[in-house]
Amino acid sequence: MLGQVIALVVLVLGTAALGVWWSARQGAVRAPRETPVGVDWASSGIALADRVTFVQFSAEVCAACRSTSRVLGGLTRSAADVGHRELLVDDHLDLVRSLGVLRTPTVLVVDGGGQEVARMSGVVSDTQARQALSRIPAAVAEADGEGQS
Repeated sequence: MLGQVIALVVLVLGTAALGVWWSARQGAVRAPRETPVGVDWASSGIALADRVTFVQFSAEVCAACRSTSRVLGGLTRSAADVGHRELLVDDHLDLVRSLGVLRTPTVLVVDGGGQEVARMSGVVSDTQARQALSRIPAAVAEADGEGQS
């Protein structure tokens, strides 16, 4: 009996630790993945903004994707030259494979030259999106200035 109680306590503590770790990773801004070749966004039908674009990979049945889309849409409306493009993973399997997208939502932060400068996966908050923008100084200054008007 004591062995079963100990096993149950270990299981509960392990599950709690896994939950804390998982929550901490949601929307966290990470360095971009190494990709073998640059992406030709235009040939994939994706128009990039002049300074920075949030390229969001989503699925049709994904509540976290809708939430992330609302956050990024609000941020891009308040900043000039910052764009948001939402792509369905089913329609862009070539990009999903080449960019190493493993879950939805995954958001790539792409500079005006088409280079990935950061990535986030999971639900993204406004604070996390601004943190990602801070990797491109001109973009975050614009977003902060416009938001205070």
